[in-house]
Amino acid sequence: MTTGIDWQAQVGRSWAENYRLTDRSFAGLTERLLERIAERGGNRVLDVGCGAGQLSLAVARQRPGAQVLGLDLSPDLVAAARERGALHGNASFALADAAQWRDANFTPDLLISRHGVMFFDDPPAAFASLHGAADEEAELIFSCFRPAAENPWASELAAILGVAPAADPRAPGPFAFADPEYVTAILTAGGWRELHFEAVNFAYVAGKHDSDPVEDALPFFRQIGPAAAVLRGLAGEERLRAEGWLRDWLAEHRSGDLIAFSAAAWIVSARH
Repeated sequence: MTTGIDWQAQVGRSWAENYRLTDRSFAGLTERLLERIAERGGNRVLDVGCGAGQLSLAVARQRPGAQVLGLDLSPDLVAAARERGALHGNASFALADAAQWRDANFTPDLLISRHGVMFFDDPPAAFASLHGAADEEAELIFSCFRPAAENPWASELAAILGVAPAADPRAPGPFAFADPEYVTAILTAGGWRELHFEAVNFAYVAGKHDSDPVEDALPFFRQIGPAAAVLRGLAGEERLRAEGWLRDWLAEHRSGDLIAFSAAAWIVSARH
């Protein structure tokens, strides 16, 4: 389980420090998500769980006449997003809990998110609140992972490191929104309608280096994803052994100068 408190602390710091690597890993999905966003209108765009701001800034470039506001719980990620967006006058970032956010001067007519919506403590209440904050003609579009079994970068790694499956698969975390029926119930209860789920497969790039993509990928997994928490709890021989398993696993997935895994996501859309 990954909670809001985690994002405000270690998890948020790790993602902020490594945003170039996470942007790289999600590049294929980001491209598809931006294509779907471009098909929709909206000049007041709210990015929920904006992270270090890649999606917000891409949409701001797509729509120079729009105002894009990114929200995130992590001070470190918001600081990174503001630094990256310093030259984008139509993009701004705020430290806020999207589940409770309101701004009398900003009523979004398009709500977007790249993997930022699976961490709400109370998803039905969060999406109902976002519905209440949005324009009556607003559209919603976000991405989230499909089941862990369809994402070997996570499921294989968990097996190698002995990470037990979550006791509650719907607890806040990367795979909380894997089940379309569950997500449908949440969004419908929140007032959203005309739901659509698009299955997207993409290459989850973990390492890319002319001479040693394994060594390029190792720092990424030490800081991000299911291995990071496990490795932080190990020391001495135990940590060396776990990192050896991780290195061997990455080497098995090497193809030339690249280490990439198949990844599976949903792009979910809805109307107010």
